[in-house]
Amino acid sequence: MNHSTLVKEVIDIARQAGAAILDIYGTDDFKVESKSDESPLTIADQTANAIICKGLEALAIQYPIVSEENKLVAYDERKQYSHFWLVDPLDGTKEFIKRNGEFTVNIALIHNQVTVMGVVYAPVLDEMFWAIKGEGAFMEKDGNITKLNAPEFKMSDSGLKLVCSRSHLNEDTEKFVAGFDSPDLVSKGSSLKFLILAKGEAHIYPRLAPTMEWDTGAAQIVLEEAGGSVINNDTKEPLLYNKEILRNPYFVAMANVAE
Repeated sequence: MNHSTLVKEVIDIARQAGAAILDIYGTDDFKVESKSDESPLTIADQTANAIICKGLEALAIQYPIVSEENKLVAYDERKQYSHFWLVDPLDGTKEFIKRNGEFTVNIALIHNQVTVMGVVYAPVLDEMFWAIKGEGAFMEKDGNITKLNAPEFKMSDSGLKLVCSRSHLNEDTEKFVAGFDSPDLVSKGSSLKFLILAKGEAHIYPRLAPTMEWDTGAAQIVLEEAGGSVINNDTKEPLLYNKEILRNPYFVAMANVAE
């Protein structure tokens, strides 16, 4: 199965998960629990995860699934994976609980530590994003498909739009922001922070705080295929996946930086 055929099926799966999330979003009880790391878990996370896993397991081509909501596979087994699905069934659970609409469904296909296909769905906005390595990034809204092109900019430009998480504006991020000329800070939740760069609505997203691989895998390739980048803040190389510890290094996501 080629990736162009596969991505259509994954888009359908993401849309089904998003519909289930919206059904729960419209109720009065999200059945919020706390996970071992004290992050919240709702029935929407669990329901979307079950839909996605069932959908991926029904595809003609089978790959292992690594999901935020599944039991983590031991690294000795996981490091043998040449391909696997990387899933965050509901990215932005805190935003979901706050009912601000800024949450997404994220499904990425990883091959040898690199994302080669990604699908991100924003259910409240009804915006579907996808990308295949080497084939561009796209958004579908209201039945219209748009090819995404991240805006070109220079780091020395005045008034750049910097995307900062509502929950993670720490000292390192404040220092990073201070290095720009009259930056305009934009607040956004979940992997939508990558997508507004890909859409041309912002320029830079510094994430100098912890994230996990499933938070970034799908959105990274959408931004990269739109002409942007997601760079390890220490090595200045693109983020890699399926590490022994699934925590990301600090990184900076950028639209199209001019030389």
